[in-house]
Amino acid sequence: MSIGKRILYYLVGFGIGIILLMYFVGGSGASCDYAYGPNARVLKNIRLKEKTYSPEALQALNGRGLDTSDLKLLYKDGEVLFAESDTKRDSCNLYTIQATLKNQDLKFKVENCDSIARFLEVQ
Repeated sequence: MSIGKRILYYLVGFGIGIILLMYFVGGSGASCDYAYGPNARVLKNIRLKEKTYSPEALQALNGRGLDTSDLKLLYKDGEVLFAESDTKRDSCNLYTIQATLKNQDLKFKVENCDSIARFLEVQ
């Protein structure tokens, strides 16, 4: 069999495989964020949960001219500092997230539980 026929068979099989994959996975709602590493997984997990804010965190945000709607950028562009986070807790992991909001470098402590994400403090 010539090399041209081998390439043709490969491309036909590859195309059929892609079509089948899109058919089976297309309607499942599966997503793949850009650079889907640990940082993106943690931020997406927090983004999908109900959020609560401690009074100290709200006061610190108001003191910097920010409110809770500004934190939407945090969920997309933030960076989880795993060295400063506590992920070995039994119930809720505590993450430190660093972000730049309105030209201010901030660090947030977020307690990520099963159904809720609590913003504890802003540094």
